Amino acid sequence: MAFATSLIPGLDEIVRGDDPNRRADAARRIAELFLAGAANFKAEHVEFFDGILIGLVPRTEPIVRADIAERLSSVVNAPRNLIVQLAREDEIVIAGPLLRRSPVIDEQVLIEIASEKGQEHLLAMTERPTLTSGVTDVMVRRGDREVVRRTAGNAGAAFSSSGYSTLIKCAGQDGALTLTIGQREDLSDDHLKELLAGSIDAVRRRLLDVAKPARQSAIRQAMGDISGLMLPVEGRRNFEPAQLAILALHTSGRLNESALIEFAKEHQYEESIAALSMMSGVKIATLDRLISGGDRYDPILIVSKVIGLEWATVRALILLRLGPNRMASPADIEGARVNFARLMPSTAERVVNFWKARQAA
Repeated sequence: MAFATSLIPGLDEIVRGDDPNRRADAARRIAELFLAGAANFKAEHVEFFDGILIGLVPRTEPIVRADIAERLSSVVNAPRNLIVQLAREDEIVIAGPLLRRSPVIDEQVLIEIASEKGQEHLLAMTERPTLTSGVTDVMVRRGDREVVRRTAGNAGAAFSSSGYSTLIKCAGQDGALTLTIGQREDLSDDHLKELLAGSIDAVRRRLLDVAKPARQSAIRQAMGDISGLMLPVEGRRNFEPAQLAILALHTSGRLNESALIEFAKEHQYEESIAALSMMSGVKIATLDRLISGGDRYDPILIVSKVIGLEWATVRALILLRLGPNRMASPADIEGARVNFARLMPSTAERVVNFWKARQAA
């Protein structure tokens, strides 16, 4: 294998030297030499190239490293040490191609990168043809909405039981994610029921519409196992138009606190409750009963704390509950503000989980 040195005279000097142009030229030529014979190289040959390239490529300009990373990203026997080092780079233009498809990167390295790097690196990993449950555990825990959605939509991704639980928790505030998870063929019956229990009626009906025929039977069975899940929201109010409107907002990514506070200020009760349901995972019937059925505003404080709403939105929801023709005293509003500030998120979450358990029982 001495031909690499003979092909590039003074290679040792280039590796040790500081001339970026000579180093870049040498790195490209050796990478091309490797690519030309990769299909026939034995392990010791690959190791030889790895030893040379690891001393050259990381010290080249980003554009050179990106080019080499792209060209090596699909090679099944690419130099491992070099690939791993480039995949750990902060520049996504370098790390991205390798994270998307390099077969050389093993599970442990992917877990380490997923644990340390930002959303761009996680998003690149969602495109890998396969993902182990160990990797997806980290991705769904650390990923933003787009990362979680794309990970759930990767047919080659595997999920642990805890990974699915995390996905389902995220889906409580994301109708599009619910639709994606619900169509996965590896979703267990128990997880399917958990997913459906935390979603609103409109999302469940949509899932039944878009799922493959073979999956529809499991969805119908899960719906049947959840007591009252398919019943319309009882009471004098008609929530169905509001459910559909909120689902459309959520699917388009426009359901947020700003939209909610506008509904509350305009005294649009059904839309406000449907939005709270989508954002918290608590059924509309449960929220409607809790919020409108008594004289206290505690349920509003509790669900708002779990969602992470600002006080201005909470205040608007309290005034919505009273109705346009009733006034709240300044003392009552101040008392609500103090109680909301004192309410611990962990306490609120326990109460909301209790609501969800009761509604799914």
